[in-house]
Amino acid sequence: MIYLLIDTSNQPLSVAVMQNNVVLSEINTNVKQNHSTQLMPAIQQLINESEIAKEEINAIIVAQGPGSYTGLRIGVTVAKTLAYALNAELYGVSSLKALAATVQDDERLLVPIFDARREAVYTGIYQFNGDQLVQIEADQYLPIQELLNLLHRLGKPYVFVGIDTEKIKDLLDSDCIPNLPKAKYMKHLIETTEDIHQFKPNYIKLSEAERNWLNQQKKS
Repeated sequence: MIYLLIDTSNQPLSVAVMQNNVVLSEINTNVKQNHSTQLMPAIQQLINESEIAKEEINAIIVAQGPGSYTGLRIGVTVAKTLAYALNAELYGVSSLKALAATVQDDERLLVPIFDARREAVYTGIYQFNGDQLVQIEADQYLPIQELLNLLHRLGKPYVFVGIDTEKIKDLLDSDCIPNLPKAKYMKHLIETTEDIHQFKPNYIKLSEAERNWLNQQKKS
């Protein structure tokens, strides 16, 4: 099986091509550039580097959200379009779970973080059970203090994960691992295939600016 993996859920861009469990090529960047101009050239570059034909891709795995409205929309749209054109299977993976999976060999609770501004975050709580990453608390939008209260009630050691922890580390109360997403880790998180026509991003909650933009697009 040859997999194309895409994560554009936030500013970092991560794309990979894998054959079974072997990475043939990957691109990981945190450059401030619109994914609409980055993504397709990155995919073409990976296909060229992997020395495969695009028709050999059997499955496409995409970060489904939460995250940036624009980033998710671009990633999911490209994934659906390619899956349809190539007659490939489509899989969606939680963006937060994919971020948690970048931490290896850690027995603590893993708390992936996307900054949602105004002292709130998109987050979930995960933990490895052997080589399986298990969800302890569902992905959700939470004020940071509510997240800390929840973690204190669980009563277990924990670590925050993600590049956004650097922005808000003064509001957090445990170790931080400022990892960037790496799409290759999504390969081990897939479950059932998605219906290409019904598959949608999981935004959880849109910011006020994103809601206003969406309303304007509907009116036009």
